[in-house]
Amino acid sequence: MQTQSSTKNTGGKRQQYISVELRNWIVQQAQAGVAPETVLEAMKSSGWDEDVAIQALEETLRSHLNQQVAQQQAAAPQGHEPQPVPVPDARVADSPSKLRVLDRDVTVLTMMKLPRVLVLGGFLSDAECDQIVALARPRMARSETVDNLTGGSEVNVARTSRGMFFERGETGVIDRVEKRIAALLDWPVQNGEGLQVLHYMPGAEYKPHYDYFDPVHPGSAPILKRGGQRVGTVLMYLNTPKKGGGTTFPDVGLEVAPIKGNAVFFSYDRAHVNTKSLHGGAPVIEGEKWVATKWLREREFV
Repeated sequence: MQTQSSTKNTGGKRQQYISVELRNWIVQQAQAGVAPETVLEAMKSSGWDEDVAIQALEETLRSHLNQQVAQQQAAAPQGHEPQPVPVPDARVADSPSKLRVLDRDVTVLTMMKLPRVLVLGGFLSDAECDQIVALARPRMARSETVDNLTGGSEVNVARTSRGMFFERGETGVIDRVEKRIAALLDWPVQNGEGLQVLHYMPGAEYKPHYDYFDPVHPGSAPILKRGGQRVGTVLMYLNTPKKGGGTTFPDVGLEVAPIKGNAVFFSYDRAHVNTKSLHGGAPVIEGEKWVATKWLREREFV
């Protein structure tokens, strides 16, 4: 199968069409373990416009993944669903407007039960946000996602940001923020992964996904040995983009605005769609977005 583009002239304008043959070729490359970036370069070399090639890759790989998930779900025993486990949570049963979290007063802006979502104002100071960005900036690289087959990491066309990880407690400001998260959610510091910082430029996004590790994937087993399942996520906004870049929860039609210093926490008590924890990073339309992510595990993360 050749990647030569299919074109048609309409009123003097050259258009390119994504054929069934091209989609099949993309799937074959993915099954053979070829990196999406390599596939993209091959398509561009064969005359494909970059935007059209990226669209073909994203649509084809997303459709292929959805088909795989549907097949796995169909093959699973009917009614099978993981049992709920304890998850981190803030003490907000009496609907407080503010919470004292160690050294800061944090404003409770939004609460949701399903999915369990808390939006918190002023979780970080402006100085802390700026300091984390300054520490992370020299260490940024193209963001990766978990390889569901091996448990390793891979570059994915669905995630177009740049990122890096801090070691747990690596610096004073990282240690302070991690202890603040632990106090807010009554969850041990050692049960958290290292803080990840992501940088999104205009057009960059992270398409809707789940943070838990699906046990049906072969690559989940070695990951789960390091501390059990992920049970909660804290996203902290390190700046305010001019337009776009919100955190979306498609199942419930919620979008959280990315305001500097604010944070959004959500939990998921089982690796299942019923948690309604599907979420994504909407494309940045203007400006840039810096965000820090803290994933929380069932047990100590090693």
